[in-house]
Amino acid sequence: MADVIATIVIVLLFTGASVYIYKEKKKGSHCIGCPMAKNCARAKCLKEEQTSKCRTLS
Repeated sequence: MADVIATIVIVLLFTGASVYIYKEKKKGSHCIGCPMAKNCARAKCLKEEQTSKCRTLS
């Protein structure tokens, strides 16, 4: 019985994490979990047209 409960908990955690990542990517977040979110240099470069400066950040 304990094995079944542990398996259910692991599946729920994995499913919750997967749904969270899917929703964040759909919103356009480039760095999930980053406190700067869409304000970092890399994220701005991905939004704008690629320039030589942005290519060095990737």
